[in-house]
Order: sequence, then structure tokens, then C-alpha cells
Amino acid sequence: MCEAKYEGPDYAIRGTAADGQVLAFAVSTAKMVQEAHERHKTSPVVTAALGRTMSAVSMMSLQLKGAEEEISIQIKGSGPVGGISAVANGEGDVRGYAEVPDVDLPLNAKGKLDVAEALGIGVMSIVKDLGLKEPYVGSTHLVTSEIAEDLAYYFTASEQIPSAVALGVLVNPDGSVWTSGGYMLQLLPGATDEVADMLQERCQNFPQLTTFLAEGHTPEEVLETLLEGLNFQIMAKQPVQFKCNCNRDRVERALISIGEKDLQSLIDEGEDVDMNCHYCGRTYHFTIDEVKELLKKAR
Repeated sequence: MCEAKYEGPDYAIRGTAADGQVLAFAVSTAKMVQEAHERHKTSPVVTAALGRTMSAVSMMSLQLKGAEEEISIQIKGSGPVGGISAVANGEGDVRGYAEVPDVDLPLNAKGKLDVAEALGIGVMSIVKDLGLKEPYVGSTHLVTSEIAEDLAYYFTASEQIPSAVALGVLVNPDGSVWTSGGYMLQLLPGATDEVADMLQERCQNFPQLTTFLAEGHTPEEVLETLLEGLNFQIMAKQPVQFKCNCNRDRVERALISIGEKDLQSLIDEGEDVDMNCHYCGRTYHFTIDEVKELLKKAR
């Protein structure tokens, strides 16, 4: 382990470089991913996969406006994890979960947590809910199942935005999160081949991201290193945190939405009902009498 460690807050930054030819993002998410690990009791490989996904969606949320707009990354794979979902709003509130949180796999050939094997082959979908009638949904197949490369492929192939993405989570032997974060560089229309080649070389020669963050470097220093000499300017900075938008009213509406027949079946079983939120693990308890009241509302 590195002797130094960045102990600052979790936050994401967005900026531009090369006179508007490059859009750049970076994020530090160790505390957020640690909370996800504690809430869902994730194994190390699932912590890495979920943490990478949450870091990515944290950066993408910097393009949103306010708490009502949301963006999500949804991954469905053939591997033992099954799927991963992470959602962020325009205020930096992020939530996420893995379908199977306790997958245990041997390290891969490089001695790293085998996220690709945990996810398997499958599909990545990006959902943007901007408060319009229908959310925008874009999908692509997983090309490496390492998440960062898959997201870069999505931007390049589906949105025609050439992109470089790096995501990393460093997990301690006891399963806790040592450090976590990511960066994303995107070429905007009009970017020159010279700038594109320079960024490609910079990304290839950049130190391993988790090591760089664990040495105490900040998101600003990540982008300043990658974009040195390219007039990098920060345009936005936002705290990010694990925060779920579930509440009892939402859960009540969800129960009502299952319909009169299913509500009556719950009542006939004669036992109280516990509803769990996938994203944060919170449990909402309903007595039989409360379920009866919901049945009245459903009618």
C-alpha cells in the first residue's frame, strides 16, 4: 500500500482544455464507494465493479441541472454479479447496487480483482431522465466488461464523442475502500489530430489511477497532469455523495401500483410486509392494517 492517502472530500470536477477542443472530468469517490460497500456488504470484486460504475455516473452528472434530472448506468451481464445499476442527479447525489453483492472470485492473470469475469458478456445502457415525456436510452454491448473501456466505447460509437475513460477502486485486505475515482476526456467537434494524438499518448503514459490517487493526488491534479500545457480550466466543481431518494411515500405508491389483487393477497397472508430499497438497503415496514389502508387507496 502507498504511504500517503488522499483524505479529502468526494467531489467531481469538469473543465475544458485546448481552447475548447477537450471536455475533461475527474472525480474522487472513496467515501461514497465505502458507504456503498457497507450498505450492501459487497465482496471486493463487487465493490470494485460498483465503485467504478458509481464514479463514472458521478462525472456524467456534472452535465445535469438540479435534483430532478438524473442519469444512470445499467449493466446486465452473464457473469455471477448479474447486473449493476448506478444513478446520479444534478446535485451529486449518487446511489447504486449490484444484483448479487457477495460474489467471490480469484484474482485475474494480472493479480487484479476480476471485474470482467464478475460481469461477463452483456449490455451497458445509459439512461438520461431530463424531465421530458420519455427518458433517453442508449445501449451498447460490453467490449471488455472492465466498465471504463465499455463506457469509452459507448461514447465513441453511440454518441460520436471520441472519449478516454479511466476508473479505479483500490480495496484493502479487509474489504474496505482505500481509494476510488476516475477521469474522462472527450474530444469536442473541431478537435485537431494533434490534440487527439497528444491525449492518447498522455493517457497511455499516465500512472495507474488508483496508485496516483492513493499517493494523495486530487482530481484537479489528475487533469492538470493529463492536460499540462493545454490551458486546462475548471468550469464546475460539485460534491458527490451516496444518497438515495427513496422514502416511505414512494414505497407506498409502489405498493399501491401492484394492484388490488396483489394487495389483497398480502393481506390474506396475514403477515406484516417489509419492503427493501435495492439502492440503499433501507427497509420499510408495513403492518397489515397499513396495507389495508393502501388497498382502500388503490380502489
